[in-house]
Amino acid sequence: MREFLEKVKSSKKIDGSITLDLQQRVKSRIKASSDNGEDVGIFMERGTILKHGDLIRDQDGYILKVVAAPETLSSIYSNDLLLLLRACYHLGNRHVELQIKNESVHYRHDHVLDDMVKSLGLDVVIESLPFQPENGAYQSHSGGHSHNHEH
Repeated sequence: MREFLEKVKSSKKIDGSITLDLQQRVKSRIKASSDNGEDVGIFMERGTILKHGDLIRDQDGYILKVVAAPETLSSIYSNDLLLLLRACYHLGNRHVELQIKNESVHYRHDHVLDDMVKSLGLDVVIESLPFQPENGAYQSHSGGHSHNHEH
């Protein structure tokens, strides 16, 4: 099993790829299979988030490109930026991880949240897309609620 220990900024040669969902990409240590079926271990420094397009290297110089796996997302598309901001406010107030783009917002599909967004006057589209949410202001990686206050 190949062990990948570091991210690299660039490489002239890419030996393969590995497709991972967000939960896998935020873990520091995982066992997985590369896209060609080879068992690999990924052992990154704590807090490392692997993003779509990142390159990881093993100690022999073998390079894998990280591919973000499609996940079931609720997507909001609108040219009305004020409405999108309102949706972000209400979703963020519920500590929902958001991927924010110029004219769209994406979050893990949840029918209760979809109903809330629809009540704001927005349409929700259920899609299968790669998910790369914003990093939280109080945390160095995604995947949990870690700032210290009680709810």
